Amino acid sequence: MEYRDEQRMADTIRFLAADMVQEANSGHPGAPMGLAEIATILSKHLKHNPKNPKWLNRDRVVFSGGHASSLVYSLLHLWGYDVSLDDLKNFRQLDSKTPGHPEYGHTSGVEITTGPLGQGVANAVGFAMASSYLGNQLNRENANLIDHQIYCFCGDGDLQEGISYEACALAGHHQLNNLTLIYDSNSITIEGDTSIAWSENVRDRFQAQGWAVLEIDGHNFKEIDSALEFSKNSSKPTIIIATTTIGKGSVNFAGSHESHGSPLGSDDISLSKERANFPQEKFYIPEDVLVRFRSAVEMGELYEKQWIHLQKELPYPEQNTLLERMENIDWSEVSYPKFEAGSKSATRDSNGKIINAIAKAVPSFVGGSADLAPSNKTELKDMEDFPKGKNFHFGIRELSMGAIGNGLSAYGLLKPFTATFFVFSDYVKPAVRVASLSKLQHFFIWTHDSIGVGEDGPTHQPIEHLTQFRALPNFYLFRPADANENVLAWKKALTLSDAPSGFVLSRQKLPVLDLGSDVANFDRGGYKIVDSANPKVTLLATGSEVSLAIDSAKELEEKGITTRVVSVPSYDLLIEQDREYIDSLLPKDSLKVAIEMGRGLEWYKFADEVIGMDSFGASGPAEKLFEKFGFTVESVVSRVEELL
Repeated sequence: MEYRDEQRMADTIRFLAADMVQEANSGHPGAPMGLAEIATILSKHLKHNPKNPKWLNRDRVVFSGGHASSLVYSLLHLWGYDVSLDDLKNFRQLDSKTPGHPEYGHTSGVEITTGPLGQGVANAVGFAMASSYLGNQLNRENANLIDHQIYCFCGDGDLQEGISYEACALAGHHQLNNLTLIYDSNSITIEGDTSIAWSENVRDRFQAQGWAVLEIDGHNFKEIDSALEFSKNSSKPTIIIATTTIGKGSVNFAGSHESHGSPLGSDDISLSKERANFPQEKFYIPEDVLVRFRSAVEMGELYEKQWIHLQKELPYPEQNTLLERMENIDWSEVSYPKFEAGSKSATRDSNGKIINAIAKAVPSFVGGSADLAPSNKTELKDMEDFPKGKNFHFGIRELSMGAIGNGLSAYGLLKPFTATFFVFSDYVKPAVRVASLSKLQHFFIWTHDSIGVGEDGPTHQPIEHLTQFRALPNFYLFRPADANENVLAWKKALTLSDAPSGFVLSRQKLPVLDLGSDVANFDRGGYKIVDSANPKVTLLATGSEVSLAIDSAKELEEKGITTRVVSVPSYDLLIEQDREYIDSLLPKDSLKVAIEMGRGLEWYKFADEVIGMDSFGASGPAEKLFEKFGFTVESVVSRVEELL
């Protein structure tokens, strides 16, 4: 069987990508040119609607190697998404729709932000887990609302990153059979041939993880077609190992690492077009080729109309009721637990009660932990395990857990949380950054928040972590002082629909406080929990240190030193407030001292002095550590008196 039309389609993709990179004088032509044949055939298999990029039951395509963005944008334009030819010509230019790496929410049709290699693979696993869970919730016999495919392009770099192994092992364990990984095996990295640093057998690796494995010539249309058809009917997740030539079609650079990240040059592109009998005109798209690609619009509208018809005719009315509740979340349905002042509760314990209340009321709220649920207190009781239930078990895979959670969020219906110890947020950080950049509502729960961890010692005592996450744009970190602040933190986080949030929670029990009337200003990030007229001293604190600040204020008052205590449950919200509010909270003529069991460098924005950590902590009972590192009433009072 001849594929003449398909070859013209592939060449159109190939030279659009080359022209884009050349016009920008920046970018990566190699992978897009090598993947042109696969992209052409995948276009025939996709079920999507370019005129409604958010249609729920669409197939999702993830480009884990975000540097192949010229391929992404070429396809989006050809398929009929809101990406014009002028947008292609503005590739990598300031404020264009076509930035250097794909950005979720910025360009129509981009399913997830990719760039850091490997995360896209985990995002795709997140999409597949979302569809598996939702299929179990929404589908009935002969009435499937969720029955689409997830495709993910990846390269050698993605599979060398450890996150891909974590995520793919989980996908194989759960037999996520609607997931297809298309591996662009071109044997080239930036430094040269992959053999300089990589020699593993990818087939064996994925078979060991429970995947179906196919090996094909990535430029043979028939083999590509057959492989994609197989993957749609597989009982396992499928990896298609496609042997390709990087920069295919280039006269001078095909098969060379030099085509990876640099323009080919106008002379090479001209010669390459001539050899392929392709017109020399820049950004040329043959009319018949555009018609073939643009059939995605007509077919997509038909797919969606059929789905809407199915939805209207469902013989099970509870399906639509549940779907509507998931699409239109009513957070006011949550019945939050109440905590009595004077009692004691670790904020990890109160948090467990809070998320169970949310999960009970909100069908979209799901999540899990990195094998730490009993310690994080994140088990959703009586709610079953994935794929039928709300408890997702990620295993000891923090980074992939974070990126999978981003996929769950970007999927469209779910509001996920993921959990681990705060010190291990180091492993999650790259995914937190992408969540913030992508404006994904993903709730990160981090327990064991300080030297209060005690005997586990400095390897498990987070010191610099509060500071690093407060430095992250569009991320809201909450460190509640007690159980009731914890409730208020969740109420606020649930309203932040365009940003992820983090909850930093104590292992040790904390007193439930009388928060006072000024707690009405909780949503502003900081409020007066203890006030004094014309305070000489203002103590700022978060988490467990708030009760320390309150006790210290009492002793300072007994010494005749008027003292105000400001609880700052969210530094990120506080720095968004206007100067008038900041000045009312932190009087200019008052000595301002911040107390926090962390590095605390950011507090110098507000404070004259920071009582914080200058070391990594130590191993021992928590109370002994508080004494050693100066987190006692005696130490705080003594330091304030010195400063005065």
